[in-house]
Amino acid sequence: MNQSSSKETREKVISVLNKSKALELHAISQYMYQHYILDDLDYGELAANVKLISIDEMRHSEEMAERIKELGGEPVTDPSQPVKKGQGIEDIFSYNMAQEQEAMDVYNKFLKVCQDKADTVSAQLFEKIIAHEQEHYNYFQNVLEHIETLGNAFLSRKAGTSSDTGPSKGFSY
Repeated sequence: MNQSSSKETREKVISVLNKSKALELHAISQYMYQHYILDDLDYGELAANVKLISIDEMRHSEEMAERIKELGGEPVTDPSQPVKKGQGIEDIFSYNMAQEQEAMDVYNKFLKVCQDKADTVSAQLFEKIIAHEQEHYNYFQNVLEHIETLGNAFLSRKAGTSSDTGPSKGFSY
């Protein structure tokens, strides 16, 4: 591989990592905002899990930034979009499912880019993160299904629960 194609390969991988990092930065802010809303509504257990998922997204963002720096790039610092506000409890979990599905779809495409560019380190990073995003999606789907089928009975069981997440623990880590 000549030097210009090696540089081109790095730049392409850095580009997909930065696009992914921007998605993660949005997820961090969105989920932390939702954590505050859920905690304020006294749904502590739901708030705690959304916070833990946000912490997972922070780790993803950091791992992407570290890989970008290893490749000689500069990590982005702006989220892909602003935080969506004014969501009701059902909206929170359906919105989050859509965000996680979008992330998995995009990351699978970016995984292929890394594989095509023979960057196994970045490809493995995407594989690991996709697995975490699937766990997050499954959690959001589970909660939404409980809200839809059990309604207030489910929510009343979550009301008054603790939002304490313990020391720097994540949802998937």
